Amino acid sequence: MKSIQLMVLFVASLFSATAQQKITVEEIYRGEFRTKGMDALQSMKNTNQYTVLNTDRTSRSQQIDLYDFATLKKVATLLDTKSHTDLADGIDSYTFSNDEKQILIANNTSPIFRHSFTATYYLYNLATKELTKVLENVQEPTFSPDGTKIGYAKENDLFIYDIASKAITQVTTDGKKNEIINGITDWVYEEEFAFVRAFDWSSDSKKLAFIRFDESKVPQFSMDMYQKDLYPTSQTFKYPKAGEKNAVVSLHLFDVTSKVAKTVNLSNYNDFYIARLKWTNDANIVSAQILNRHQDNLDLIFVDATTAVAKVVLNEKDKAYVDVTDNLTFLKDNSFIWTSEKDGFNHIYLYDKNGKLKNQVTKGKWEVTSYYGFDEKTKTVFYQSVENGSTVRDVYKISLDGKKKVKLSSQVGTNGATFSPDFTYYINTYSSVTTPPTYTLNSSKDGKQAQEIVNNTPLVEKIKKYDLPTKEFFELTTEKGHKLNAWMIKPKDFDSTKKYPVFMYQYSGPGSQEVANNWLDTNDMWFMMLSQQGYIIACVDGRGTGYKGAAFKKCTQKELGKYEVEDQIDAAKVIGNYSYVDKTRIGIFGWSYGGFMSSNCLFKGADVFKMAIAVAPVTNWRFYDSIYTERYMTTPQENASGYDDNSPINHVSKLKGNFLLIHGTADDNVHVQNSMQMIEALVQANKQFDWAIYPDKNHGIYGGKTRIQLYNKMTNYIKEKL
Repeated sequence: MKSIQLMVLFVASLFSATAQQKITVEEIYRGEFRTKGMDALQSMKNTNQYTVLNTDRTSRSQQIDLYDFATLKKVATLLDTKSHTDLADGIDSYTFSNDEKQILIANNTSPIFRHSFTATYYLYNLATKELTKVLENVQEPTFSPDGTKIGYAKENDLFIYDIASKAITQVTTDGKKNEIINGITDWVYEEEFAFVRAFDWSSDSKKLAFIRFDESKVPQFSMDMYQKDLYPTSQTFKYPKAGEKNAVVSLHLFDVTSKVAKTVNLSNYNDFYIARLKWTNDANIVSAQILNRHQDNLDLIFVDATTAVAKVVLNEKDKAYVDVTDNLTFLKDNSFIWTSEKDGFNHIYLYDKNGKLKNQVTKGKWEVTSYYGFDEKTKTVFYQSVENGSTVRDVYKISLDGKKKVKLSSQVGTNGATFSPDFTYYINTYSSVTTPPTYTLNSSKDGKQAQEIVNNTPLVEKIKKYDLPTKEFFELTTEKGHKLNAWMIKPKDFDSTKKYPVFMYQYSGPGSQEVANNWLDTNDMWFMMLSQQGYIIACVDGRGTGYKGAAFKKCTQKELGKYEVEDQIDAAKVIGNYSYVDKTRIGIFGWSYGGFMSSNCLFKGADVFKMAIAVAPVTNWRFYDSIYTERYMTTPQENASGYDDNSPINHVSKLKGNFLLIHGTADDNVHVQNSMQMIEALVQANKQFDWAIYPDKNHGIYGGKTRIQLYNKMTNYIKEKL
């Protein structure tokens, strides 16, 4: 009897050793499949070197190490926190002065919103090795170009710190919470124009340009913070919803010597945005990008810093909207590089210093996806594009005259680049759906690899035991004839004679992309886990998504959600007709815009989708912020039907399937108001559904074991309802 039991145990253990190992949510969100990368890489400006912030876990210390681009060998350790007790808590970020003789180091960072934070700052002198605490609880400290001063913001006012004398000059005095902000963007600019620092130094360090925000008339939004206190507290901030009043912005110039500020006359503009502020190479000319409220008319203005008089040097109009980027680059003679979709695809253009077009540098029915820089010596532009297909990325170089284009990357997938200061070398980051990120040193002359820096071979070996299926890319054509990029993950033991349930994932927001040939993220690992449990996972990028030209991206204008939902429903119908799919068991999931979409798909596609999960969804476009929503929809006063016909809150009566609604109460972006009002609408429509609210969690819903609990909840819901 005992020998039989032992034999059974031996056979069972043999079988389990060779079988596919199952992925768990706990493994995914403990970081078991996290890739190794290069952290905090910064190219130097004056030498052909770069720095990396390294961590020594044994001694619990960090080092800012200097490396040579040509050899990749460490040249020196510029700073080691072991030698400085003030940095015992570590380094959060660091920046060099222009001459690279000083480093400004941040620690004790305290986040405010998505990008903004306050921190304590230390100044490190590389020559004397002296570390000095210079600023506490401030935002965006920035060296003057000559390295003698630091401009920064604190409590909504702007200041200048003199490094030698330690004297502080207060540039503005009217800063007040929820009323006036100087030199720092308000919530909606930070979220939608993606910048925080709204001031810039002149190249001679004699002037400071800054934007002032008067948000006194912007409606106020409040969030309760529950924490573990006896009474909740309330966080209040200004949040302009669609059609409501925005902050009134103005542009100012401060003379550091005379301590006199001038206001730039922008009275010819009404209800406008200052979407970017950047000093040109001419110390007397600062540029600003002025955008009308509809965001379909952009002026690049040059302001004379002596007279504060502005002139328009470039105007760009679009029937839908003009994208704002960080690609504006001034050359030595103040001519400039600009990117635009004006020919239907995003390309690079060269203008002279007066705004006259000199040349369209890149051309073709494909998009430039990143602008990397310009080498003055060789007159060469470096960029990334989707010339070889919208789901892949390649690195290129091209002469400023649009000739001598060279493809530098060689592997099919997603390639990105960080160039050395003299553009001789670049660090190529490559990944594909089958290859985790690898970092290599490459020659800018021909793209040839000189040396490998970092690979993820241990991760490749680690995941072999899970015997994961592959993500299959294909083009899906809907019944209406729309050709859409898609991918599918099938169970490893897929049997074409069986019928499988399908779980669809999408984001679908304007200009976004989910169908891309790059390495697996945490969601992908979750999808792999679901495939191990017998589900097919599919993803389709519908109309409105990016990298296929302006017409494809902007066809959703004034009707956010209409065509996107139509495409997901139509795609689900196509997939449902595959011989191996059970068309009665199709579900859909999304987060944020994707949650807006999954809600709409379940309601409007009630006969197609059996279930949906919506995390942090916009349920009514009237609840979302002005800049984002009006860019695509104009205002609700002008486009009421566009807002209401496409908001899921107005379609709850159509719900037939199973619906799980999830939101964090401290979501400063898509307010929990969206879910609360849809919950009430569903209740009054007498609809049964499920919901989960995460106290004090923001739009990302994370912290502690939150992600593990959340993804286990969603997994269980899928297994129960699909």
